[in-house]
Amino acid sequence: MDVTLHLAQQPEADELLGRSPLAALVGMLLDQQIPMEWAFSGPYTIAQRLGADDLDAHEIAAYDPEAFATLLSAKPAVHRYPGSMAQRIQQLCQYLVEHYDGEASAVWDGADSGRELLRRLGDLPGFGKQKAQIFLALLGKQLGVRPEGWREAAGPYGEAKSYRSVADITGPESLAKVRAHKQEMKAAAKAAKAAK
Repeated sequence: MDVTLHLAQQPEADELLGRSPLAALVGMLLDQQIPMEWAFSGPYTIAQRLGADDLDAHEIAAYDPEAFATLLSAKPAVHRYPGSMAQRIQQLCQYLVEHYDGEASAVWDGADSGRELLRRLGDLPGFGKQKAQIFLALLGKQLGVRPEGWREAAGPYGEAKSYRSVADITGPESLAKVRAHKQEMKAAAKAAKAAK
């Protein structure tokens, strides 16, 4: 992995996401209940606070939980819920250490089909079906990880030329299109709820 992603909208944070599989996974994990840019700049902030230029699953997995929560809570906080997200990040890293020797890229390396890769991503702590499908679409669309059937396994997020999720963001213009799509979806859901 060594591409430029544009998810944090901050050059240093995006550079880390593009070269570090673990940073990309942690960013995806953080991407809930906060703006996407905040979530995907989180891995860079964590690495800086650890005094490193990358994230290490072994180090994070073994970190004192209270100290790690404090690290994420320092101003500016890494997430709206830094304590619970610190716990989730550590659970993710512990899972990676236990199942993939701490190598995040091993989750997708060697997956022989999109379905298999979706299963592997869905097994990660904190990754439900939707998050796994979005990350699978990100891998396929921007990071060149394309096992057979990856688009189908990613569901609607795998569609070419769609603007549904972080998988489709390559700069400010596509970010605006994804935001517009999400607003349309929220409005439709609200209207459907009101009609009941």
